Amino acid sequence: MRILMVEDEVGLADSLRRGLGAEGHWVDVVHDGHRGLESALSGAYDVIVLDVMLPGLSGYEICARLRRLGQWTPVLMLTAKDGEYDEAEGLDAGADDYLSKPFSFVVLLARLRALGRRRGAGTTTLQAGDLVLDIAGRLCRRGDQEIELTARELSVLRYLMASAGQAVAKRDILDEVWDSPAETDPNIVEVYVSSLRKKIDAPFGRHAIVTVHGTGYRLAPDGG
Repeated sequence: MRILMVEDEVGLADSLRRGLGAEGHWVDVVHDGHRGLESALSGAYDVIVLDVMLPGLSGYEICARLRRLGQWTPVLMLTAKDGEYDEAEGLDAGADDYLSKPFSFVVLLARLRALGRRRGAGTTTLQAGDLVLDIAGRLCRRGDQEIELTARELSVLRYLMASAGQAVAKRDILDEVWDSPAETDPNIVEVYVSSLRKKIDAPFGRHAIVTVHGTGYRLAPDGG
């Protein structure tokens, strides 16, 4: 996922950026409210991690402005505050989730994955160039030619297409597609990616799925 982090604690922001980067996510960090709002309005992110107490504009103000302007990128609020009224204020401002400091990095990762999935929940069709995936109909095609895929291949392709242009970690694909990811060898992802390449790329002379060494895979936004 591509994540925008608006956090004025430089040490915490840098630590989270490195940790999330190691998990295969792309993270941009800004340290004040005004720059945070400007970056968030670009619409270039899958999830926004937003601290409440910020210089310039508070996280509550940023989130409320985003929603008023029709920007619905999922927002996870981070705050040193704790209590039901603080949480209610963040949710009333339009936040999708709320996490109080200090927090577990593992829990943060899980919350971010859940928000990333939620963003694409209402999408029925994904497209990358002439590669089209009809989620509701469970159909895939290149141009006018339909491509037969298994249910698991469809799920892997859906995740890659929803993240088109961004590096996706094998572990994220496992968490999204497999029922028991902790008990599954991450190398199984390679098997399904290889199978997808034989079906959506090789017959058409394309190279849509690119290996990102040390991370996982990226699907070309133009369909290869």
